[in-house]
Amino acid sequence: MLDLQDEKPNSDLHGIVGGYVPERADWTIDQDWAAYSPEQHATWKTLFERQMKLVSGRASQHYLDGLADLPITADAIPDFDRLSDALEKRTGWRVVAVPGMVPNDVFFTHMANRRFPAGQFIRNAHQLDYLQEPDVFHDIFGHVPMMVNPVMADFMQAYGEGGLKAMRLGELDRIARLYWYTVEFGLIEEKNDVRVFGGGILSSFTETRFALEDASPNRIGFDLERVMRTNYRIDEFQETYFIMPSIDTLFDMANTDFAPIYERLKAEPDYELSEVLPQDRVFHCGTGAYHKALLSI
Repeated sequence: MLDLQDEKPNSDLHGIVGGYVPERADWTIDQDWAAYSPEQHATWKTLFERQMKLVSGRASQHYLDGLADLPITADAIPDFDRLSDALEKRTGWRVVAVPGMVPNDVFFTHMANRRFPAGQFIRNAHQLDYLQEPDVFHDIFGHVPMMVNPVMADFMQAYGEGGLKAMRLGELDRIARLYWYTVEFGLIEEKNDVRVFGGGILSSFTETRFALEDASPNRIGFDLERVMRTNYRIDEFQETYFIMPSIDTLFDMANTDFAPIYERLKAEPDYELSEVLPQDRVFHCGTGAYHKALLSI
């Protein structure tokens, strides 16, 4: 959900790519479900079926429960209206179609009002493993099932409200890191195991296994201020993943006043992507082999 054309690696988490001019002030568009081609539905089916084979043994149970409770299947790209009707009955959220990434203030305003902006387009068949912008599979398969969970639903609304405040305070980078290492690329402890929680991982065929099983990345226990001081990658797998102890971590953050934290962190340096600290709760100290190999190419 980033502008990959931006030279600053952590800027504009939800920023639009290119010079798109919206017809509506809130950047929403009609999904126009009837316009999807058989080929596009077939691409969804391919993505859905191969990802389900991976996440069934690796995803958070909260995610799997949400997926089973919503009209999201392999049959076709979900109809946003039908999906929203089901989701709204559970946690008050609706899904709104957008053309891709949207400006930060637009994104946060939607979230603060329990509207999840989802890309309406789907990747081409030759782009199954990588896409620059989040498409309908990333947004709907990756993120929406978690929003059936009341704790996640409240956190996402609080994140929208907090994002608007962070923009006013000039602290967007801090809160962007929180979103990145939880909602997008977070892991979670469940039943003495580590499972995938973030939608960016859950919608990625390759990163699902890398995040949990590869020896290269660090896997570190979640700490709020540690996360808010840690840089991230937008162009590759993460060098460090953070593991929340439970879904209740989100409940705590939804009720946190971040302003004192922002003030406290102003005097503190950022941490590098692969850095492991003495005070970290280390589940796995990564070899860094994957990213070292990238440097040699």
